[in-house]
Amino acid sequence: MTIDALEQVGLVTRVVRTGERDGRPTKIAEARRVYRAEVDDVWDAVTSPERLPRWFMPVSGDLRVGGRYQLEGNAGGTVEACDRPDRLAVTWEYGGDVGWVEVHLAPAEGGTELRLLHEAHVDPAFWEQFGPGAVGVGWDLALWGLVLHLATGEAVDPAAAEAWTVGPEGQAVVTSAATGWAAAAVGDGEDPDAAQRAGARTIAFYTGQEAPGADGAGTAESAADGTAEGAPDGTGQAG
Repeated sequence: MTIDALEQVGLVTRVVRTGERDGRPTKIAEARRVYRAEVDDVWDAVTSPERLPRWFMPVSGDLRVGGRYQLEGNAGGTVEACDRPDRLAVTWEYGGDVGWVEVHLAPAEGGTELRLLHEAHVDPAFWEQFGPGAVGVGWDLALWGLVLHLATGEAVDPAAAEAWTVGPEGQAVVTSAATGWAAAAVGDGEDPDAAQRAGARTIAFYTGQEAPGADGAGTAESAADGTAEGAPDGTGQAG
């Protein structure tokens, strides 16, 4: 089965919004797309500890509401809601920072609509350097892994995925996703030139074109460190 990765990343709708928690501003990155699968199958793929490692990463812990989970080498947190098959909500904790991730599923024409929201308090310097693409591109790559898993049932090989990301097809996908997140930031009121520059730095990081963080404004490793497919970590610095 041949699946066009660039076509698939083009099916993602990206939105950036400004929010507030505990009296402090947040940024919310939202990704939406439709999968050609039944709601129950998508729900199982995003919540089953047996299936998550096939497209995302291994998970352990007390996987029930109020319990603590841990993604291998990445974020952990508390399961805040698990309303089968509609909504999963968790805290997203990494390196002392706390963010919030929600996944919403609903029937849609052609399959199942998945909405993923990542909210966090923002380090202004980090946001200026990388914008929402630092965490957003990571989620795009994870959602692409879910496309492959739902279509084939096979596991995504982490080493192969990492090599693919810096190859021609992967670079095209990262560029498309980062450009989309930059446009979403502009939609939330960001300066277009600044958003474009941040998007270019995000592309450079994910595709290995240059060492990030040389200007001292923070590093993209805070948004993509330690993941098999470039999925975001739990810093909450950009999302």
